[in-house]
Amino acid sequence: MKPGPKKLVILIASIAISQLAGVIGSIFTVKNIPTWYSTLNKPSFNPPNWLFGPVWTLLYTLMGISLFLIIAKQKRILSPAVSLFLVHLGVNSLWSIVFFGMKQIGLAFAVIVILWILIFYLIKIFRKINKTASNLLVPYLAWVSFASLLNLSIWLLN
Repeated sequence: MKPGPKKLVILIASIAISQLAGVIGSIFTVKNIPTWYSTLNKPSFNPPNWLFGPVWTLLYTLMGISLFLIIAKQKRILSPAVSLFLVHLGVNSLWSIVFFGMKQIGLAFAVIVILWILIFYLIKIFRKINKTASNLLVPYLAWVSFASLLNLSIWLLN
């Protein structure tokens, strides 16, 4: 893709689409942190609540840049790689709906395992298209690995 205004629009849209997943998730999360989530037993390695927002904001930004790099390498915007990315964003938002909205910790663990698998495959697929795009998803996989352990621990403790 040649540099220009179209490229900038696609970059901004890619980041915005990724951030939208976070916004959707936060609708179910924010109101339940001081009420329901604060009453749960949590493991000793549970990070402070204030840390989640900045970490997710950074990760959604990296995801958006990764998406942009993939779109820039593809001949069409809605390629199989981009389609998988969009499906994965839906699963990402679904986790917050299930964990915080429905308060189903065990089911949320199943969702986050599916999310982890999707991220793993995204990294693999993106690597064939653009190595930088793939590498930008590695911190996300690491965080979701940690979040999976946290989800499992909270489920077992409650």
